Amino acid sequence: MNGQVVRRLLLGLAPWVGAILLWYAVRWSGFVNASLIPAPHQVAAKFYELLTRENLLLDIYVSSRRVVLGVVLGILVAVPVGFLLGWYRPARTFADPMINFFRALPPIALIPLVIVYFGVDELAKLVILFYAAFFSGVIVMYEGVSQITPLYIRVAKTLGANEFEIFRKVIIPLTVPHILTALRVALGVAWATLVASELIAAQRGLGAMIQNASTYFLLDVIYVGIICIGVIALIMDLILRKISARLLVWQERAMS
Repeated sequence: MNGQVVRRLLLGLAPWVGAILLWYAVRWSGFVNASLIPAPHQVAAKFYELLTRENLLLDIYVSSRRVVLGVVLGILVAVPVGFLLGWYRPARTFADPMINFFRALPPIALIPLVIVYFGVDELAKLVILFYAAFFSGVIVMYEGVSQITPLYIRVAKTLGANEFEIFRKVIIPLTVPHILTALRVALGVAWATLVASELIAAQRGLGAMIQNASTYFLLDVIYVGIICIGVIALIMDLILRKISARLLVWQERAMS
C-alpha cells in the first residue's frame, strides 16, 4: 500500500519537475533572451516577497471571491436553463442557436458594453464572470441531460412511480453528475476569464496585479500571478473532484 502511495506521488510530481527543468533549459538554451524569462528560483523569491510585503494573500482572496461568486451565480441559472433545454427538445431547438452565438463571444469583447451598463465597480466584474460561467455551464448541462436514456423513466413508470417520484428519485440523481461537470467547467472558464474581468478598474486581485506588472515590464510578478491563478484553479478542481467522487459513489456501486 505504501509503495502504491509513493508511486502515485512520484507520478504526480514528475510532470512538475519536468516543467521546471524545461523552464531552466529554455532559459539557458540561448534561443530566447534570458532577461525575458525569469528563472524559477527568481519567481519563487518574488512570490515570497509579494506574500510577505505586498499583501499577495489579499489579491488571492479578492480574485477567488470574485470567481466563486460569479460561478455560483452562473451555475444557479445555468442548471435550470440547461435542464429545460436538455429535457424538452422544442426548447432546445428554439434556444440552441442563440446559446451558441453568445457562448462564442469572448467576454473581453463585452467589456466596453459592461462598463457602459454596469459601471466600473464590483458588479461589472461579476457580470463578466457570470457570463463566462453561465454559458459554459448551460452547454454542459443541456448536452448531458439530453443524453439521459429514457429507459430509467420507463422502468420507474412500470414500477408505479408517479411524475413527482420519477423527477425526485430518477431524474435528479441522473442530473447530479452533469451539474458537477458543469460546475467544474464553469470554474475553469471563470478563472481563464479573471484577467479580463479585472481589466475593469480593479485595484486588487491577481488579474489586476498582472496588468499592473505588465505596465512596468515586471516579468517575475507576471509569472507569479499566472502561477497563482493556475494553482488555485487546480486546487479548486481537485476539491470538486473529491466532492464528486463522494456524491457519485452510488453510481460506481450500481455499475459494479
